[in-house]
Amino acid sequence: MLATVIDFSLPLKNPVLIFSLVLFIILFAPILLNKFKIPHIIGLIIAGVLIGPHGFNFLLRDSSIVLFGTVGLLYIMFLAGLEMDIAGFKKNKEKSIVFGLYTFSIPMILGTAASYFLLHYSLLTSVLLASMFASHTLVAYPIASRLGIAKSRAVTITVGGTMITDTMALLVLAVIAGMAQGEIGQDFWIRLSVSVILFAGVVLIGFPFLTRWFFKRYDDQISQYIFVLGMVFLAAFLAEMAGVEAIIGAFLAGLALNKFIPHTSALMNRVEFVGNALFIPFFLIGVGMLVDLRVMFNGPMALIVAATMITVALLSKFLAAIATQKTFKLSNDERKIIFGLSSAQAAATLAAVLIGYNIIIGQTETGDPIRLLNDDVLNGTILMILVTCTVASMAVERAARKIAVAEEVDTISSKEVPKDKILISIANPETVEASINLATLIKDPKNKEPLYALHVIDDHEDRAIDRRKKADKVMEQAVKFAAGSDQQLEAMIRYDLKISSGIIHTLKEKGISEIIIGWHFKSGLIDSFLGNKTDNLLRSTEKMIFVFKSVQPLNTIRKIIVAMPEKAQYESGFEKLFDRIHNLALQTGSSVSFYGSTASLDAAVKLNREYKNPMEMKTVEFDDWEDFLVLAREVKSDDLFVVISARKATLSYVAAFDKLPYQLSKYFQENNILVIYPEQYVPEGVQNLEYLDVPLATPIKENLHRAGDFVKKLLKGES
Repeated sequence: MLATVIDFSLPLKNPVLIFSLVLFIILFAPILLNKFKIPHIIGLIIAGVLIGPHGFNFLLRDSSIVLFGTVGLLYIMFLAGLEMDIAGFKKNKEKSIVFGLYTFSIPMILGTAASYFLLHYSLLTSVLLASMFASHTLVAYPIASRLGIAKSRAVTITVGGTMITDTMALLVLAVIAGMAQGEIGQDFWIRLSVSVILFAGVVLIGFPFLTRWFFKRYDDQISQYIFVLGMVFLAAFLAEMAGVEAIIGAFLAGLALNKFIPHTSALMNRVEFVGNALFIPFFLIGVGMLVDLRVMFNGPMALIVAATMITVALLSKFLAAIATQKTFKLSNDERKIIFGLSSAQAAATLAAVLIGYNIIIGQTETGDPIRLLNDDVLNGTILMILVTCTVASMAVERAARKIAVAEEVDTISSKEVPKDKILISIANPETVEASINLATLIKDPKNKEPLYALHVIDDHEDRAIDRRKKADKVMEQAVKFAAGSDQQLEAMIRYDLKISSGIIHTLKEKGISEIIIGWHFKSGLIDSFLGNKTDNLLRSTEKMIFVFKSVQPLNTIRKIIVAMPEKAQYESGFEKLFDRIHNLALQTGSSVSFYGSTASLDAAVKLNREYKNPMEMKTVEFDDWEDFLVLAREVKSDDLFVVISARKATLSYVAAFDKLPYQLSKYFQENNILVIYPEQYVPEGVQNLEYLDVPLATPIKENLHRAGDFVKKLLKGES
């Protein structure tokens, strides 16, 4: 057997060795530089400088590096659109537009003037060079995302403005390139306008339709991830066909898929993990491999051009951030975030300089080509990329930490960090994924408590051993699915005389605050529509109970429709209930329509206004629960129908609730249904709600304790 001869000559040619070297760089470069408080992004760029053809020449910037780097760049733009807070963007869209205009016009003006008067370039070259300063790449965005401020106001404004300035800068690039080649005319403008409109329409309208169709029919996580990745690159290709850069397509794909990939979902976890672990580091290393520090020794003109480009790029972006801060009265840290995110030059800048460098506008007397952008600009661009990426990363790292700490302090001081514990009652293997998904979406993102999953085995049931084996498989499935969405889940299996009593005992042992159970399908004539388990739970515990029927994945719903009974706002668990709906709406990107009495709707609107990030909601008056089926006309097949019910003898209970389970089962068969029983106040000394048979007389929340004391006296015979 012949031994394999491995070539260790530089640059390396063995693909296995090349890939392993890059992986170890991705692993160790950030760790080593983190000791000096240098952002890991800079570490990867510096590593690219050292191993690249202009450094120690370990690796060539060949087609494989370019391919992975292109994927990483598109990934950054895709994540920016995917993680954008759409509600926050709508709220701050005017700020994003104004910032986009600032960060485009200021660099264009300064850049054109500096290039024309200081560097003595032609007007055409000066405008093209200025468009490079106007564009920017969200190189430092992963830092903001990692530190948990991706949905903050400053980040939302900057990401929205990036879309505007990059689009305008790339359009300037297309126009200048056309003018230099003599292709500008009426046909050019018509072709560009039509193609861009068609491209945007296909991505923003067609992609959501196709994604909803796919996700409703294929729930395999790997298939969904491959589908998402395919949509990103399809959008990037369509953008290039339309005459704009691929990064615009990737960003729009992120916006189009935003509502289908909740931030706490398993799919989002996979998208972020693969991008941050592999593709984005490849892009950063590839950027570093472009840097040639030897250009500083090519003569004074190269240094003058590089210094001018770096100064104008950073100064113009800083002035744009200052203007945005003054216009909207933002904090200093928010200004630093805006400056940091918008000052890095990479993707669009590289596209512009390479296109300009390849456009030949004449010849010298010796026959050498005269390029629209010369060698000095090309070398200056590489240095500008290194410096601006370094400055941007350091600015975002410092400001993001301050904002993250301030938000944490604000949360702790204004509202106690939630410690609610959610229990998922698991009986049917087919409902495991849907139930855990619901728990993940309604849970407060700041709540670090694990989810709890419980399977109860009836102690009197035959073949208990077989049931135990099945229970072990179901719980293993639950743990695996929760881990996919980066959620900690504590799985429990217990034996008890009845399923409901097993749940009750677990509630007390673990301090559970709310319970999710699957929808019950009636099995016999004497069986209730809710199921005996649910009926027993409602009588035996005051905790909030969710009864969920899943017809399609929650990330594919279009709208949430909530029906509230009169006086629902007086229930002691109303605020917590509303908070769960708010979390669900934000995570799924869905608008919410509340149907109820005037007083209940006013209370809901008031609660929504108290949130820093309110959900998109509208209200409709509805108080005829005897004619409940009128809502069937409002609930579409892709909607989630939420019914706020109530236990008997409580403030918001109405007689029509007795037939509600039957109506939901018969007339809303094609809908996702979530029936919520709010948490109840239970007077001290009352152990079981089925004995609490006296209505609480007053609808005033502050007097609930007084009413409870009265009931307690009634039960003791003192009154």
